[in-house]
Amino acid sequence: MVAGLGTATGTTDLLVGLDHGDDAAVVRLDERTGLVATADFFTPVVDDAYDWGRIAAANALSDVYAMGGTPLVALNLLCWPRDVLPMELAREVLRGGQDVAREAGCHLAGGHSVDDDGPKYGLAVTGVVRPEELITLEAGRPGQPLSLTKPLGVGVLNTRHKATGEVFAEAVASMSTLNRDAARAAVAAGIRCGTDVTGFGLLGHASKLARASGLTVAIDAARVPYLAGAREAVRDGYVSGGSRRNLDWVTPWTDFGAAGEQERLLLADAQTSGGLLVAGELPGAPVVGELLPRGEHMVVVR
Repeated sequence: MVAGLGTATGTTDLLVGLDHGDDAAVVRLDERTGLVATADFFTPVVDDAYDWGRIAAANALSDVYAMGGTPLVALNLLCWPRDVLPMELAREVLRGGQDVAREAGCHLAGGHSVDDDGPKYGLAVTGVVRPEELITLEAGRPGQPLSLTKPLGVGVLNTRHKATGEVFAEAVASMSTLNRDAARAAVAAGIRCGTDVTGFGLLGHASKLARASGLTVAIDAARVPYLAGAREAVRDGYVSGGSRRNLDWVTPWTDFGAAGEQERLLLADAQTSGGLLVAGELPGAPVVGELLPRGEHMVVVR
């Protein structure tokens, strides 16, 4: 949305900005240090206030990890309908965010809150990265495998949760798990191309990577891992409007092969605090596809 507005100029080098829609902005401070800046917040995805705080914080911190960086300090971003919901619930949200930031070794130093019609929470995060270890969308090369570090399916499970009240503990655990260890492993393996899988779904983020790197992303559908209950949720129709819009968005430049509608919806399922999709192999992470020279389609499902 802001890509056509240009960027402000300064005395430092903007290493990553608006060009490809990477997960965060990166500014070079000196030859050894890049500053990573990002912000993310959203409405509740689960009913439990503490869990929502944990999930929102992990999601915001993930943008720094997706760039190969380390978060240093974060600020709370809280919108709260104070005349509708008790402030005790807001305290639980903030406690969840604090606990995850502490787990990440990231200072959480205040922030900003406003009275709003509906609750929203997240973080503005600042981190650091070594410029030579930066992970971006544009650094892919043909022949590289693609690894995915978390299973898909939190979108359809969250939609089912909102409709029925059923709690999916595995989904909560996945969303509140930091991508820190996966990022460290990727940096140690010399991986320089990747992203995290969040609101645009696997297909949407794969297409952004393909466009930025000038390649085609091939996804092996049978290798993609899913959370327990995800296939049943999509079968029963618990698919958000965002996931359906994701599928509509990627369809013009995607070859779906033999994948049926339910498989397509799962691959386009809007994730919250999903895993990393990286061009390389990581211990314990399934290889779900590979990068190919640019063909007729940006994404191929096989």
